[in-house]
Amino acid sequence: MPGIGYESVVVRKLRVEDAAQYRAFRLEALRAAPTAFTSSYEEENAKPLSATIERLAATGRPDDAVVGAYYAGRLIGIAGLSVPLRRQERHKATLFGMAVAPHASGCGIGKVLVRQILQIAASVDRLTQVGLTVSEGNLPAERLYRSCGFEVWGREPRAVIIDGRPIAKLHMVRMLDRPRPV
Repeated sequence: MPGIGYESVVVRKLRVEDAAQYRAFRLEALRAAPTAFTSSYEEENAKPLSATIERLAATGRPDDAVVGAYYAGRLIGIAGLSVPLRRQERHKATLFGMAVAPHASGCGIGKVLVRQILQIAASVDRLTQVGLTVSEGNLPAERLYRSCGFEVWGREPRAVIIDGRPIAKLHMVRMLDRPRPV
């Protein structure tokens, strides 16, 4: 969609009332790009809307967040942050569920979402790093994450198997407590 620019996009934390729209967007992303995600369309589609509401409510998980990017009032991108509850893991978080609508791809929306997640992460007390996984061969996503300061620290062969095909995942991390490389 020509004309979408990151400067005209509104990014905000999703609320419980956004659950149906978020669920529909996420399901479409899972259906359209199954190798990009660890979750499958079939498993997620089988879950009731109440599971999505619980995720957005984040009851008992005050540092978790799911953000949405809106253009002209329409959801065009999503990303989430999950912070472990166990004390010995509370220094790290995971960026999950990153997706941008195909018509908005290449417009800088992904970078806006990742930066918003990193900003939220930086505000969480004692959080020093954010990790993620990206499917090997998903070069646009890998380039995006690298441009936001993430570095590959490992490769997991056969991390997921989709339609009998093994997909490796690259594990990436962005340290919050050191200056970002220029």
